[in-house]
Amino acid sequence: MSHWLRFLRHYGPVPRNDNMYDETIQRSAHRQGIAPIEFEHPYQHLIADSFGRVTADPVSVILTGTAGDGKTHLCRQVWKALKGSEDDWASDNPYLTIRFNYPKDRTTWPESEEPSLYRSVKIHFIRDLSGWAPQQGADWDVDKEVLLQKFCQTLFNPNAEEIFLIAANDGQLVESFRRLKDTEEVRRARQVFEDLLVEDQQEQPGVRLKFFNLSRASSAELFDRAIEKFLAHPGWDELKQRVPGESDVFGLNCPIRRNYELLCTPLVQARLRALLELCDYNGLHVPVRQILLLLTNAVLGHPDVGQHLMLPSDVPKVIAAGTASRACLYNNIFGANLSDIRRQSVTIFDFLERFQIGYETSNRIDNLLIFGEDDENLGVYFDTLIEKDKFCGADDRFYAAKHEYIEGTSEDEEKDNEFLRMLVAQRRGLFFKIPKEAEFELNLWELTVFRFAGEYLDEVVDVLRRGAVVKRPLVSRLVKGLNRVFTGMLINSDRELYLATSGNYSQAKVSRILVERVSVEPSKGEKVILRFDPASGRVLLSVFFAPDNSVDFNLTLIRYEFLSRIAMEGALPASFSKECYEDLLAFKSRLIAAYSKRQAQEEAPPSLTISLTLLSLTKQGNPDPRAVEIVP
Repeated sequence: MSHWLRFLRHYGPVPRNDNMYDETIQRSAHRQGIAPIEFEHPYQHLIADSFGRVTADPVSVILTGTAGDGKTHLCRQVWKALKGSEDDWASDNPYLTIRFNYPKDRTTWPESEEPSLYRSVKIHFIRDLSGWAPQQGADWDVDKEVLLQKFCQTLFNPNAEEIFLIAANDGQLVESFRRLKDTEEVRRARQVFEDLLVEDQQEQPGVRLKFFNLSRASSAELFDRAIEKFLAHPGWDELKQRVPGESDVFGLNCPIRRNYELLCTPLVQARLRALLELCDYNGLHVPVRQILLLLTNAVLGHPDVGQHLMLPSDVPKVIAAGTASRACLYNNIFGANLSDIRRQSVTIFDFLERFQIGYETSNRIDNLLIFGEDDENLGVYFDTLIEKDKFCGADDRFYAAKHEYIEGTSEDEEKDNEFLRMLVAQRRGLFFKIPKEAEFELNLWELTVFRFAGEYLDEVVDVLRRGAVVKRPLVSRLVKGLNRVFTGMLINSDRELYLATSGNYSQAKVSRILVERVSVEPSKGEKVILRFDPASGRVLLSVFFAPDNSVDFNLTLIRYEFLSRIAMEGALPASFSKECYEDLLAFKSRLIAAYSKRQAQEEAPPSLTISLTLLSLTKQGNPDPRAVEIVP
């Protein structure tokens, strides 16, 4: 009964040797007789196919990405498929080899036992380049350098009888090959790696290599696969089959059971998935290891126990102390059970912290939490979302602190601060409890720093993925935001995109010299649209000057938020907007360059004067361009 929960802690935010993470999990699982949490990675079939399962010829594979992306795990899956020795894999050696006899009919591979041979190939596994390559500044071991030189040669030799599987973190890969002796093959290989990384491609013609950057996998898709296996693990079934007392492990009052049941609810899963999907659209990739860490911490977290993760022996003590609510899943999701230093060092909690859930709020939300008990309009929500939630909702401490806060009877600043901390926890709970049908009424996304995040997911991303067209008012709002950034003025136009400069500097804060106006609606090849790029998984804002002359802008969540707020409010705090503002000015420079390209293709009649268009605004904020001619 306790073995599963003890084993589960290995996935949580506990100190460990990250370079041996997969091996540690596997050894612990084998020792305790527990199946590890495993699911098929989205790239797993593609990687297996690269070794000749259905392809015309087996090729080398490079797995790259950030720490925790599952590189070692995927290497192990290939090793098992090739029927490699489990004892060899269990060793600490980062370099292994195996010879595999490929059958003629590889559609049945690897089930076929002794078919007619197609060819015999030696496969080199470097499952951890960081543990195999010399440290920075040290010389290469001769044999290791020779091996990597051979790898570079095989990439360009269609008859090579050896292939490689190499796992390495992003920056480490190119750096390791940069330190090799500079031969022609090494230079070509290094250029291939750099091109594939920059262009986000998996292969190049004429190169016997498949390149998989695991950091390009969707965090939301990884979450879907991980949570399914996490919640369905047989270890939970064993706990459910017991008949414990109310204060025992997985009893009615057990915080681990409460958290597990909350994590099973579709609404909690949907909100958590939305946050990870938004991370994807903000360019923040969450590795597999971090997702499993998040789920484990969500269920086992408690700030007052050893390593801040509950063991079976902690449960009766926590219940007896009356601190079970401090283990609430809604706080654990954000790492609130951990120390500040530990939380800041964990990638997933750093990413989720950027949403500022619990610290962002609205008058309606705080009125619900503070005055909702006696409010005829908000009372039903207070009763459903706060009062009836006996685990994570309001308890006696909350009511007492709220009363003192409202009455102003307390002169203890610490007590006031404690109530404010309770409000943070309750706001976090509301983010996961407000039902879908009440999202608009209670302004769910105002609980985050991204007020337009729900709209971005529902009315932009989902619409584009279905092949539909985003509503005109949303595109108009973005164009209005762009115009305000591009001109530096509170312009209200949303039917045309205004490109302006200050004369000789396109990135000036205020630009009054109009370069060009681009029609938003399709007109003579011009248009401004939103589209989805399935290859990169990005939302693109595309400006067309002609069918063959366009500029794309990666419309991340933060850029969408920035433009929407600029359009509706006119300005943002500098801490939020500086990077977005610079990105948009760079986008304007690219647009002006594309316009110049179009102009260069058109023959302009000679003129003795210089014509400029000065941009000003009417009292209503409408653009009022005026032509001025200058005689040199």
